[in-house]
Amino acid sequence: MSKYLHLSLGMRSDIEVMLAKKLSFNSIAQALGKDSTTISKEIRKNIIIEQKGGYGRSFNDCIKAAEKTCTKKHTCGRCLSKSRNCMSCGKCIPLCDEYVKRICPLLLKPPYVCNGCQDRNKCRLEKRFYRAKEADNRYRKTLSVSRTGVNITVEEIKHLDGIVSPLLLKGQSIRHIFNNHSDEIMISDKTLYSYVNNSLFTARNIDMPRTVRMSPRKNKSKTLKVDKGCRNGRTYKDFVKYINEHPDSIICEGDSVEGKKGGKVLLTLFFVQQNLQLAFLRDYNDARSVTHIFEKLYIELRSDIFGKIFYVLLLDNGSEFSNPEALEYDMQGNRRLRVFYCNPASPYQKGGCENNHEMIRRIIPKGVDFSNYTQEDINLMMSHINSYSRAKFGNRSPYDVFAFQYGKKILKSLGIQKISPDEITLTPKLLKR
Repeated sequence: MSKYLHLSLGMRSDIEVMLAKKLSFNSIAQALGKDSTTISKEIRKNIIIEQKGGYGRSFNDCIKAAEKTCTKKHTCGRCLSKSRNCMSCGKCIPLCDEYVKRICPLLLKPPYVCNGCQDRNKCRLEKRFYRAKEADNRYRKTLSVSRTGVNITVEEIKHLDGIVSPLLLKGQSIRHIFNNHSDEIMISDKTLYSYVNNSLFTARNIDMPRTVRMSPRKNKSKTLKVDKGCRNGRTYKDFVKYINEHPDSIICEGDSVEGKKGGKVLLTLFFVQQNLQLAFLRDYNDARSVTHIFEKLYIELRSDIFGKIFYVLLLDNGSEFSNPEALEYDMQGNRRLRVFYCNPASPYQKGGCENNHEMIRRIIPKGVDFSNYTQEDINLMMSHINSYSRAKFGNRSPYDVFAFQYGKKILKSLGIQKISPDEITLTPKLLKR
């Protein structure tokens, strides 16, 4: 059996059985054809903690209870008998100022778990177990998550960015930076290359000396997410709940529109109530470019106007939207909007945005390189689209509805102008040079 295959559920079940038989790590490793360090890491990484007592004895892992030196009574105030000693029940632990945790000394050395302990049914201390099914579930979840994002926090990315980007912009290589700052970086140079290539830092891969001379790889690695836990508390279910609690919230749907693969990309922002859509040209389809656009809008519109029109932002699950905190808060930590995500593979949950993309495709067909256009061209296209009348608004245009609610000055700041009905063009001729 190969030593380099991942552990299967069957192997993990064998580990659990052999732990109950008190076999050593070496014996388990030999039986499974693995290295003993693999078994040790597997067990320690997947320890399950249980706080329960033994037969007829409640949980209490206070050192004074174990040594029978505790004299406190009625600390929690729940016992019917005020004369009952606290160490007999253990409910006082969260309230007792003399509580000191006791850990079984056997858990500090191999096998680190209670699976094979004969006294565990009588023990009142915290217990630790290795369960094959739970360990395999953790492995599956970790395997899935590891393919979707970066295994560091947003704060850690900022820390690395402060070290790496200034030196890259000076012309230094990743290898040189890593060799001189390995204690501060705390990740491998290969991982550092991956972070730079996925545009997680201010400096980009084009700033690396040799990248300019190298041909692009045929199999480009998949773009990584900045924050793997970005959906926590921001799911579509959370969005529906928030809107029900705040029915007057202004909803904006965000999405990306690709031209030629690997070329420039559009960020589209669709205001649901007014059917008005904005589009911004980006050089890269990454989280940093999205954040940059919102920072620019926040500064140009001022915080008070920005807060009027950007309140709730509903996004899809693309990696370019995986840094919600950078969108939700300004540089001073003040909240400026709330971000939520659609369910995976559910574009209908932001149907207005998707439908409006059809009008963009009338002017710029799918597959056309956006590099041929400037932001002024994109603004002109969106001005024509937003000036097109809608039956749902009594044949008024999204421009008219938005201008009535928020004024023409904001639209001018956003690069949108009114196009007369007879001048509206929704074909490629509009941007033909």
